[in-house]
Parts: sequence; structure tokens; C-alpha cells
Amino acid sequence: MTGWILPTKALISTKMTQKDLQDRRFYKAKQEAKFAKDLTPETPQTLSKSYKLAFQDSEFLLREELRPVRFQLELLKPEMLLDEAAVASTLVIYGSARIPAPDAVDALFTNATDDRERTIAERMKEKSQYYEEARKLAQLASSSHIKDEDGKRHFVVCSGGGPSIMEAANRGARDVGADTIGLNIVLPHEQAPNEYVTPDLSFRFHYFALRKMHFLLRARAVAVFPGGFGTFDEFFELLTLVQTGKIEPMPILLFGKQFWERVVNFEELMLEGVISPKDLDLFQMVETAEQAWAEIVAFYDLEECD
Repeated sequence: MTGWILPTKALISTKMTQKDLQDRRFYKAKQEAKFAKDLTPETPQTLSKSYKLAFQDSEFLLREELRPVRFQLELLKPEMLLDEAAVASTLVIYGSARIPAPDAVDALFTNATDDRERTIAERMKEKSQYYEEARKLAQLASSSHIKDEDGKRHFVVCSGGGPSIMEAANRGARDVGADTIGLNIVLPHEQAPNEYVTPDLSFRFHYFALRKMHFLLRARAVAVFPGGFGTFDEFFELLTLVQTGKIEPMPILLFGKQFWERVVNFEELMLEGVISPKDLDLFQMVETAEQAWAEIVAFYDLEECD
């Protein structure tokens, strides 16, 4: 039986011809967009909003009916760019946007005008040590230089991209010359990425849900520092996902036993019967970056190499 053999790739012309079976027949969207810009005459028809290419029409993309498309775009863009950047897994660091660095604590006492504000200043001073611990943890993870056989990187430090603990995380990675990710969110008040986020790995989200998904899609360990509503939201959602078996267990490291036991009574939750005793093993309390990194190393049975 006689068959046909296509010419090898080396013999196929790079210039499109009718005989090149493996060449694409449609122009890429980027090329079509250039045609639309350069070759379209100005007439009442072409100047109408209806004539815009749909993917270039921001007013159309922002319509209520296009929300599912915007969901997909916000899922795809970071996923594709992180994949192109060879990021296989991340160490996610959650924490407050308000805890000052140790060298900025004195200003809180200076500005305190009553007992409540002085108490807040004292508590902030207690927690200021965690700025440095977040920075050290990021340094340890980023210095590990763990890559898989495909050259993809593991435990790339990822934060919310904002100030305080998030800044410390990105700063620690930058200290050792490593790339680091920031996942910012659009808020009614301006929030710019901190200066330590790798520019090409700085992402901005409209939807909290998609942002939280990206925090966990590549996460292989999560460090949770003292924080407020946002930190609690992210932490308890992670616990729920692991508790219910929606994601595999991973190291979940709570920095600051005194803080967490003061603001959340996990033991009472268990005694009330609303969580089980084994749920208390979903996370570990730590105080230092070295303790946290040791937990991660032990969990994944990592071996240090030169």
C-alpha cells in the first residue's frame, strides 16, 4: 500500500505558501489588530463603537454580561505568565499590611494620644519582630534554589504585593537576588505594589476570588503572620480546603503563638465540637524563620545541596 510522507520540518519553507501544509492559514490576532489600526479608513461606520474588534473594545469587555469572560482572563493571564517564568511552586506568605518594621515602631508611641492607642502601639511593637522573620523566611526559601528536572523553580516567594509583612516577604527574596511574586488587588483607595516585587511577576486583580485562587494554585507551603480580616479570610479558607479534602495537605505555619492564641481559641472550637481534634494538626505554630523552613524541609524530605 502506497503512503505519503510530509517533508521534514527543516525542509518546510518559513514563508507561507499554499503548499506548506503545516503553516497556519489565519493571521494572528496581534496581526489583525495592526491591520485594523493601520488600514481602516475613517468613516461614520468605522468610527462607530460597534465596529471595534471585540477583544479591543474595553467598554464592551466591561459590560455585566462579560463577567464570565473577565473571570477567565483573570485566571489565565497570571497562570500563563507564571508558567512562562518557569514557576512551578510557591511559598505563600500572608500577613498584615499594618505591622511596622522594627525601625518604625517609635512613631506609633509618639502619635498615641490615649490608653487604647498606647496599647495598640505596645502590641504593634510586639509584632514588629515578624517583619524581620518574614524577610528571613523569604531569604531561606529563595536561597534554596530548588528546581525540578525541567528547570522549573520551586518555593518562589509570593505575597499580596502590599506593604508591611508582604513587603518583608518580597524584600527577603530580593535580598538574595531571587524573583518574587506580588498579587495585588484593586481597592477603592490606591494600593501600589511594594518596590521589591519582580516587575514581570507583579499582578493586579479585580476579583478577590481569582486572586485567592492564584495564591493557592502553586502553593506548596503557606506562612501566616499576624493580620486582620484579609489574613483571617485567606487562612481560614485554606484550612477549610485542606480540612474538606479539596486540596492536599501542605505545611501551614502560624507565626506568633501569643497572637494567635489571644485572638482565636482553637482549643475551644474543638471542645465545642465544631471542629475535630485532628483539625488542630492542620497547622503548626512557629516563632522563627528557621523553625518554619525546617518544617517545610521535613514535610517534603528535601535535601540540602551545594
